[in-house]
Amino acid sequence: MGSPTPHKLPIIDFTKEKLEPGSESWLKACKDATLALEEYGCFVAEYDKVPLALHDAVFKSLEELFDLPTATKIQNKSSKPLYGYVGQIPIVPLYESLGIDYANTHVGLQSFTKVMWPNGNDCFSEPLLSFSKSAVELEQMVVRMVFESYGLEKYYESHLDSATYLCRVMKYRRPQVNETNMGFPSHTDKSFMTILHQNQVDGLEIKAKDGEWFGVHELSPSSFVVMAGDAIMAWSNERIHSPHHRVTMNREKARYSLAQFSFMEGIVQTPEELVDAEHPQRFKPFDHLDLLQFYSTGNNRYLESAIRTYCGV
Repeated sequence: MGSPTPHKLPIIDFTKEKLEPGSESWLKACKDATLALEEYGCFVAEYDKVPLALHDAVFKSLEELFDLPTATKIQNKSSKPLYGYVGQIPIVPLYESLGIDYANTHVGLQSFTKVMWPNGNDCFSEPLLSFSKSAVELEQMVVRMVFESYGLEKYYESHLDSATYLCRVMKYRRPQVNETNMGFPSHTDKSFMTILHQNQVDGLEIKAKDGEWFGVHELSPSSFVVMAGDAIMAWSNERIHSPHHRVTMNREKARYSLAQFSFMEGIVQTPEELVDAEHPQRFKPFDHLDLLQFYSTGNNRYLESAIRTYCGV
């Protein structure tokens, strides 16, 4: 018997100008995106709304941000669990990140920027705002495709009304001699959906359903990883897969990335149309921020599936 085919994430083209709802290319992308989210929980989107100049400006801004003193960066605080600064943690020494709430709004980005640079910093905030708005557009397109694939378009508008966006900017420094190369350990996202974008330093690894880990390689500046979070897995009654993923650092260079998370205000629940004899209900309705609170308490972050423990049936 030959060896099994190595896993590779599907690549779906979102650059087509004719990706209009109802068009042939839209319907094909709907099918491909939903199948990829069911099989892998993620896929690579080729997306041309972030031109190369913006991509470069964003990562230049991130280098400037992470070069700030730690005393400044730890001022990134939030009343929402897991929304603020994360870093200086002995078990993940390579990792550092900051959270920008409402990153797709001028107000959200300005309030973050003013904490880091009291006199403001348009060279940071303007590229980040443009990037975040484009990432939201991509996320909303994918969510709409999923809702349409399941015949649940009627829920899309109310979903949009309750969605908010957190942009988490991340740096993984290169490991020193005798230091672990684990950038970040295996976990699932607690979001509804995540849009990931990186500089040209690989490191992201996905766990396939058969237990195999595989790397996501050679992403171009126009490539985005679209990843399902635990909330859409619960919403879809487990049709969509929320994948375990991690970051491993094997390169000489630092890795910078951005993850745009969508979180729902209020209650997330599985539509009755997705519950039947073949698919009995797997999750009780839950409050999305309460799920984050549960996950961030005690040792709950080490659970195999925090959402199943929190609201599984």
